[in-house]
Amino acid sequence: MIRPGADVLRAFAVHEPLERLTGGRGLTWRAGAVVLRPHDPPAVTDWRAGVLAALPHTSAFRTPRPVARRDGGWRAGDWEAWEYLPGWADETRIEDVIRAGGAFHRAIAHLDRPAFLGVGPDAGRDDDPWSRADRMAWGEEPLPQDPALDRLAAAFRPVRTPSQLVHGDLLGNVLFADGHPPAVIDWPPYWRPAGLGAAVAAVDAVCWHDLPADRLDALGDGVAEWSQLLVRALAFRIATLHLLGGWDADGADRHRPVIDALV
Repeated sequence: MIRPGADVLRAFAVHEPLERLTGGRGLTWRAGAVVLRPHDPPAVTDWRAGVLAALPHTSAFRTPRPVARRDGGWRAGDWEAWEYLPGWADETRIEDVIRAGGAFHRAIAHLDRPAFLGVGPDAGRDDDPWSRADRMAWGEEPLPQDPALDRLAAAFRPVRTPSQLVHGDLLGNVLFADGHPPAVIDWPPYWRPAGLGAAVAAVDAVCWHDLPADRLDALGDGVAEWSQLLVRALAFRIATLHLLGGWDADGADRHRPVIDALV
């Protein structure tokens, strides 16, 4: 079991006992008012912490604040630390998740594209399955060979909505707590049209949480190029499962109703 060591706890001035949190990959720990998790690539971790340390909250969303080391850095060993916010995920509240995600995306719309999400031969492009699948869904790398992806790729059309920073995994990462705005946590940044965050959440809700496929259109009310964003979101999720070795008959059955609804 991977857990923060005593040196990491000292670096973040953590003194309370560790409690393993459920969800995600099972690698997140709470110690009193602090949550510790393995950090992403240093450039991503430091950039995200700097953004969220200063991002103003609103009545429509909040985020956890990063916790700095005693000497001011954002990482200790393999770990990063965040403010603990009480709350719970509820994947059935898809409209509320999309609403909170929209507020978050409006708050970060002014931010420039970070270097680690850059383009060109000198860009530091990640090769993790999620980053590769994102590029595949937008025609920047070939998709895996699969009939489901072939159907979706045939429906690809140019998307003209401008890109900005996006949270790419909203559905299980919006926490609700009585008397508080929804908390948007565990931000994986992508540079895509803002509506993609809602589209990924919507297809996740249909494929994994029993949302009827005929509700997809209504969830994108007012979102530019919504149908195309849904197609890209579904291709992203299926390509990710392929790259993780998790695409099987059950996955195909879960995703088929959305494919049929979209194409």
